[in-house]
Amino acid sequence: MTRAISLRQVGKEYRRGVRAVDRFSLDVNPGEFLVLLGPSGCGKSTVLRMIAGLEDVTDGELYLDGQYANELEPAERNMAMVFQNFALYPTMTNRANIGFPLRMESPGEDPAPRVDATARMLGIEDLLDRYPSQLSGGERQRVAMGRAVVRHPSAFLMDEPLSNLDAKLRSHLRAEISQLTRHLGATTVYVTHDQAEAMSLGDRVAVMRGGLLQQVGTPRMVYALPENVFVATFIGTPRINLLRGVVRAPIGGAMSISLGQQYLRLPEPLCRDHELLRVQQGQEVIVGLRSEAVRLAMPSRARPGEVAIGGLVEHVEYQGHEVLVHLNTGSRPAVVPELESPTPTRPARRRTPAAMGGVLGKLKERAEALRSGSVAVLERAPEAAPPPEVTASAPGDLVVRTTPDVDLRPGMRVPLLVDLAHLFVFDRRGERVCPAPAHLIDLGE
Repeated sequence: MTRAISLRQVGKEYRRGVRAVDRFSLDVNPGEFLVLLGPSGCGKSTVLRMIAGLEDVTDGELYLDGQYANELEPAERNMAMVFQNFALYPTMTNRANIGFPLRMESPGEDPAPRVDATARMLGIEDLLDRYPSQLSGGERQRVAMGRAVVRHPSAFLMDEPLSNLDAKLRSHLRAEISQLTRHLGATTVYVTHDQAEAMSLGDRVAVMRGGLLQQVGTPRMVYALPENVFVATFIGTPRINLLRGVVRAPIGGAMSISLGQQYLRLPEPLCRDHELLRVQQGQEVIVGLRSEAVRLAMPSRARPGEVAIGGLVEHVEYQGHEVLVHLNTGSRPAVVPELESPTPTRPARRRTPAAMGGVLGKLKERAEALRSGSVAVLERAPEAAPPPEVTASAPGDLVVRTTPDVDLRPGMRVPLLVDLAHLFVFDRRGERVCPAPAHLIDLGE
């Protein structure tokens, strides 16, 4: 099948060797709504601009409907772009703004019929004879959408079109954009840093960080099976709980994951995913637990696959439909790279052998590794032991979602049940090792 948009090992490098996008490969199917998601500065808008022809492709290949498009001018690509700041002409009426691309493409034709039809589709017929300054933010964004729709483009490229609007209006326009693009059957590439937009709009989501593609999949897939710590942390509200741990697999004994003061004992017989953790014996790992993977309940009420730990309530967030409970379990939160994108890649500076072998050189290398997100700081855990009394000396390390009818107050000790079917384990580099990565499943390991 011919892809509507295909990027093959595409890269973008600016002056002084600053690399904004590196080895980016992605296929967008005809009619698909694909979302590029990532923090500010990760390169997602640069990818969009390369597709539109507003940025040159430094290396790699771009194909549009199967045609090599690296050298095509923007006007030859038949794409419509919607910008964050609306980009409307203030001295033109909204009717003239919507009809402007038609007058440029076909000067001799009357754009009125198509402008009127587009305005009816977007519900802005009464706004056509006003000026952009007379409209609200949501109305101006509808006019900007109309200017894109009226061309009947092969693809829509949307660069954070809702980020300047208030939360209520963003939610409303998200539904409108979804309905409109599906009604038109147009291929859409949508850029955002808002995971709520990405998860609610996209047929697939492509997560980026530091110019690199981290994972591509359906919203359900990237949430349920994040490829690495960054994806797991960036997607999901509240943020996933990340704890430092050590895998213990004694000969003749039960396998467990030590979390410091407490531990998770893996049930026998081990499932395939837990069996694969044997290779991490004695290794420091990052344990990931989403808030719904832990519930407040007595050990006697445990379901198959659940293990008991305890916690001390430190803070309670009432959300109306739910309550988020911040707990201290005596575990040690993992120190992971911040969500902001790392500094764009620059040419490496030469270091002398003496500097490389010295203490200063090692400190520099360690700092650079942390900044790039290649490692997470972990410490070795003590041997697994029965959980002692949890004290309030350490900060809260676990957030649990529960129902609003549960009466909890700071200082209360509560029993917890962890569902090991929803346990994530990442190695020191932040790559997922449990559940098993796809390449291990394919190899039948």
